[in-house]
Amino acid sequence: MTGSEKKTDQVYRWLIAYIDENRFSSNQKLPSENALCRRLNMSRETIRCAIDRLVQEGIVYKIKGSGTYFYKEKVLLRDMSSENALRKIGLVLQGQDTTANSDLIDGVRSVFAEDSVDLHVFLTDNKFSNERRCLQTVVHQNFDGFIVDGVKASIMSPNLDCYKELYRRRIPVIFYNNYYKDLRYPHVIINDMICADNLIGQLIDAGHRRIAGIFLYDNYQSVEKFHGMAAAMQSRNVELLDDYIKWCISDEAHNQSYTRSIEKFLKGIPDCTAIVCCNYIIYKLVRQVLDKMGKQVPRDFSLVCFDYSGDDWKEEGITCSVEQGYEMGRQLAIRLMEMIDNHDCDDKNYTYVLKPMIYDGTSIGPVHKKR
Repeated sequence: MTGSEKKTDQVYRWLIAYIDENRFSSNQKLPSENALCRRLNMSRETIRCAIDRLVQEGIVYKIKGSGTYFYKEKVLLRDMSSENALRKIGLVLQGQDTTANSDLIDGVRSVFAEDSVDLHVFLTDNKFSNERRCLQTVVHQNFDGFIVDGVKASIMSPNLDCYKELYRRRIPVIFYNNYYKDLRYPHVIINDMICADNLIGQLIDAGHRRIAGIFLYDNYQSVEKFHGMAAAMQSRNVELLDDYIKWCISDEAHNQSYTRSIEKFLKGIPDCTAIVCCNYIIYKLVRQVLDKMGKQVPRDFSLVCFDYSGDDWKEEGITCSVEQGYEMGRQLAIRLMEMIDNHDCDDKNYTYVLKPMIYDGTSIGPVHKKR
């Protein structure tokens, strides 16, 4: 095999992995040739040879002036079996926070030896329909276990029957961040009650009493963060005001236009001096709104953030809990392998609660009179 053929095979395998990862999401388009050249550090000729191979196999098709797409129906029916792998593991991600996902995948792979585990990554876009298609497709494909971030887990899921079928087949599943309380599977989470007590406690110690919070009501982890905020304020005899809490759904939080709703919310609570952001994505939207309003942090508003998944928290100066994707990935992989080795599906001390990693930045200041 020549060097150019080896490079084409590398690109081909990367594209197959990309397609498998996105088979259950709404995305059907491959990255552009220019993007692939930059990302894989390969020549355009090598990229085109790999794509042409996929075209010949009937997996992808090209639309002139638009790009290259894969046939979702054909891909969903593709056999994902690997004869060489000893264990086949599925990693089901929501997919919106790419940085957090990348760290978690790296953590999982640090435990799994490449020559013994065949890891398949799937994205659900946090949609019930995609999650269902994923589970219905893979349940019959001899997977040894799954790591899952549940979809809209604070809402009664219409897909519990799929997970119960996995349980009936005695296939181990471990959840992280968002899990379904009606199931008997274990989970790995952050202790958001302790995290909230620390972050909100710092705001109150700085003199803040009119504290706003923005949370996702369809996200179980976010609801737990709200409960932590409420408990932290109540234990310090600070009133939690309904008008100061904004609830949204996950899809809204990933839409840039949601900044208008956040701006209206903040203008409706003029006495507010501090804002609690339930995650990194909400935090970035809030910062955009404050910049547009000409407000400074912490002079006009103090800010804290749960699960900051960017790698610039020190430069940003944000007081936050730092996302621990890598360590969470490690813990998930270790526990899933124990479940597989022990032929366990029930939670027999496999659940694990990570301590929050708090960074004390410069985003909390004293209360100033509103101008």
